[in-house]
Amino acid sequence: MKGRILVVDDERNLADLVAMALRYEGFEVETAGTGALALARAVELAPDLVVLDIMLPDISGLEVCRRLRSRSILTPIIFLTAKDATEDKITGLRQGADDYVTKPFSLEELLARVQVVLRRTKPAQDAKLSFADLVLDEEAYEVRRSGTLIDLTPTEYKLLRYLMINSGRVLTKQQILDHVWDYDFGGSDGVVQTYISYLRRKIDGLIHTVPRIGYVMRLPR
Repeated sequence: MKGRILVVDDERNLADLVAMALRYEGFEVETAGTGALALARAVELAPDLVVLDIMLPDISGLEVCRRLRSRSILTPIIFLTAKDATEDKITGLRQGADDYVTKPFSLEELLARVQVVLRRTKPAQDAKLSFADLVLDEEAYEVRRSGTLIDLTPTEYKLLRYLMINSGRVLTKQQILDHVWDYDFGGSDGVVQTYISYLRRKIDGLIHTVPRIGYVMRLPR
């Protein structure tokens, strides 16, 4: 299990959809539909992260966040909000949130932000990713294979990190483009193929092409 996540949203279908996507990624997930229930479950369950809608029927997500922080509960929080005004985002962050996602959003975007927040807030002993004989050390910002240091550019490092987080899972070029080059990147997905080829020269045998779909990090068959 990667961790426990509490999803709070009064739109039951949306909460269930987000919960299903997170469970597919290996998380244990609980849901709540009100602010009061969110407060109770955040204390009872001690989740690793809370995905919290701002517009709730009783207590707003902002107030839930404020009350948690006032109790010195520092669980990372990602706000879900239909509001996109800058002042609303600033208010959420000032209340103690770690990130926000504006509705409507893609599940891929939310999953990526969950991973980023958890990587940023987990204890240092979780700062290493490993696959086969490959180790990516996020604190040292370096990659080693069988103990030998591999020299990577910042983009190669980000690409490898995303592949390792999703090892065994087939990723499309668009998914990789969105997560490694950020969501506002205006270039072609041909850049993904180019950087995959760069990585393969340095990390042989672990990155595989799935025809007409994308790429996957797995052991050779």
